Amino acid sequence: MALKATIYKATVNVADMDRNVFIDSALTLARHPSETEERLMLRLLAWLVNAHERLTFTRGLSAEDEPEIWLMNDHNGIELWIDLGLPDERRIKKACNRAGRVILYTYNARAAQIWWQQNQSKLAQQPALTVRFLDDAQLASLCQLASRSMTLQATVQDGTIWLSAEANHLELHFTDWLIDGKLA
Repeated sequence: MALKATIYKATVNVADMDRNVFIDSALTLARHPSETEERLMLRLLAWLVNAHERLTFTRGLSAEDEPEIWLMNDHNGIELWIDLGLPDERRIKKACNRAGRVILYTYNARAAQIWWQQNQSKLAQQPALTVRFLDDAQLASLCQLASRSMTLQATVQDGTIWLSAEANHLELHFTDWLIDGKLA
C-alpha cells in the first residue's frame, strides 16, 4: 500500500518591508512520505520570503517538470520558479529558460558546499538565477516551529526574517551565493 502525504496547515501573516508586501493567508502543505520535516519547513519559509497572492505550492516531489513553488502570470507563463535542494545543473538551466526568475534554496551544509563548488561556474551563467543557502543550525531552529497546524507571523526587513509562532521567535538569515546570475 502506498503511503499518503501528511497534510500541514499554516495560517500566515507576512509583512515584507523590503518589497512592501503585506499578506494574510491560509496555506496547505502536503508533506510527501519521502520529504523531511526540514525540507517542508524550508519550503514554507521560501513561500514566506517570496509571498505573493498568486504564489502557489505545486505537486513538488511528485512532479519532475514543476518547481516546489511558482508564481504564474495571467497568461500561464511562469514569473517565478522556486526550487529546493541540490538539483542537477540541467534542471536549473531548464527552469531558467521557462521562468522569468528562478530562486534555489539550498540546505544541508556539507552536501551543499560540495555541490556549490562543483556547479557555481556553470550556474553563474544564468542571469535569472538566485541561489540562497540556509545553514543547519537555523534550519534546526525553524523545524522547532513545525506542527500539523501552525500560525506564523513573518516580518522581512533588510534581508532578515523574523518568524514568530506562539512563544517561539526566530531570526533567520539566508546566505546568498548567487544573485541574478552574479556571484555574491
